[in-house]
Amino acid sequence: MTADRPPFPTRLMDTALPGDGWTVGPERAGEVPHVLYVRFHPAPGEDVYQGLLTLLGEVTPVVEALPPDAALADVRGALRYFGRDAAGLAEIVRVRALARYGVDCTVGVAANPLLARMAAHEAQEARGAQEPGAVRTVPGDPDAVAAFLARKPAIALPGVGPATARTLSTYGLDSAARIAAAPLSTLQRILGAATALRVHAWARGIDPAPVTPNAPARAMGAEHRFRHDELDPVRRRRALLTLADGLGVRLRTSGQVAAAISLTVRYADRSTTTRTRTLTEPTAHTPALTAAAYALHDALGLQRARVRSVALRVEGLTDAGLASHQLTFDPVDEKSRRLEAAADRARARFGVSAVRPAGFLDVA
Repeated sequence: MTADRPPFPTRLMDTALPGDGWTVGPERAGEVPHVLYVRFHPAPGEDVYQGLLTLLGEVTPVVEALPPDAALADVRGALRYFGRDAAGLAEIVRVRALARYGVDCTVGVAANPLLARMAAHEAQEARGAQEPGAVRTVPGDPDAVAAFLARKPAIALPGVGPATARTLSTYGLDSAARIAAAPLSTLQRILGAATALRVHAWARGIDPAPVTPNAPARAMGAEHRFRHDELDPVRRRRALLTLADGLGVRLRTSGQVAAAISLTVRYADRSTTTRTRTLTEPTAHTPALTAAAYALHDALGLQRARVRSVALRVEGLTDAGLASHQLTFDPVDEKSRRLEAAADRARARFGVSAVRPAGFLDVA
């Protein structure tokens, strides 16, 4: 948390639940937009992504990596230096990203990360998949924020997943405006005290989270975008198998193992759900990665979800030579690892497509 930005504006008449870190009260006075949410198109590889983060660092040192394809930047301290507003700095970022890496970006500009993220999603929807790059600004005054949020569905609020949105809809709270107008006590009975406080604040455009400078953890990821919104869980599992196999090959080729795996599901309404699981032991073994990915997917219970894409990310990468492996007397595991080594040798000689899992899903 930066020292010059308190977690809540001082003009709020504070009414907080003890120990929750959330404050709710009358909307604050207007604030100059200074947060950029940048989403890169197409999704860059690891090396390009690092370069794009460096590019953002040329504009402001306050950059928060959101791998694999996004970042937050607080440009408040750069406005006077560059003599531009935040939207002007967003255009500079777009031009430099295109010139250096051939990567366009959609940028949301607002007074906090919540509104900036929502603005970027709106800009992307307005331009469509064929023209992804755009800049959308939400003015800082409360009336403009209220107008921006008025017709947004509950699920458009970052942090509100499908289950919470369905729960709210059963009570007629299907839009940000209705949630904001609802008594906090009503939301607390529906969602519980802590969740209600967060959702009520989000619906009014209040986000206490600062942009926290960080360095992305050593990781690698891959994403599969379906041709159409996918309802079939079998095809989603095939996509996960394909992604896990590719990541396993990349790990073994680079001599690394992963300590954890994350699954990100993007839905038709552009909302996302991300879940992470720590692996039993650091590994690059494809069956272990696939099993963890399946477990994460199954735990989401996406019976009727319209899925736009799935992405896997392996994290906590370390040198395979430094990792330990628990020996087992299971002949199936031993045979699987021998077959995997043979498949890797075939791929090295004849190409990565020489050997594929039986359920491999061709890239859409």
